[in-house]
Amino acid sequence: MKNRLSERDFQVYLQPTQFIDSDSPDIIELAQSTVGEAKTDIEKGIKLYYKVRDLVRYSPYGIDFDPAKYKASWVLNKKVGFCIQKAILLAAVARVVGIPSRLGFGDVKNHLATERLIELMRTEEFFYHGYTELYLEGKWVKATPAFNLALCEKFGVKPLEFNGREDSVFHPFDEAGNKHMEYLRDHGQFADFPLKKMIQAFLDGYPHLFKEDGSGWPINGDFEREAMAGGNR
Repeated sequence: MKNRLSERDFQVYLQPTQFIDSDSPDIIELAQSTVGEAKTDIEKGIKLYYKVRDLVRYSPYGIDFDPAKYKASWVLNKKVGFCIQKAILLAAVARVVGIPSRLGFGDVKNHLATERLIELMRTEEFFYHGYTELYLEGKWVKATPAFNLALCEKFGVKPLEFNGREDSVFHPFDEAGNKHMEYLRDHGQFADFPLKKMIQAFLDGYPHLFKEDGSGWPINGDFEREAMAGGNR
């Protein structure tokens, strides 16, 4: 089968890494308590997806280039993060329960954003958007846990579901039939988070926001509160 991995290949996507620290006690506890009595990898993957999606509140604010803030255990402790951080956490808990996982990245045009955020970013393109791929029933399946249920409700978009068998990427339309996500460019998949690649993508895409050391991101605030106030696009 084209996508089937050898035993050696599996190890790359099962072992702890610098960012996907699946050997962290907190990560192990979360993974094991979440899957509970689930027997199959499909069942486990579904449970883990929904746990990460809704446990960690999505926020595009406070982004910087500090490596420590991209460790799965850090994201779990803070319970807030943007798409890449949440994808890393899902990859980590999956590895705990024996599900091979990797990270994928792409540039997207995101209509699920507030007017304030778009004004500050000066673009509707979100560079290096992150998602997770889980190896289930002999194939890689995309899982995108970025937007938590509460946030989707505030924006009036359907929460993204995951059945473990089909790719779960952002719906192209919201509940009113308006576009809210378009994938523009693919950057491939990785066994660990390629921090340097993300940094370069952000420096190229948002040159007015960042200094070389990662400082300078001026966007702070409460994303969900902005959505509730009606400042979304």
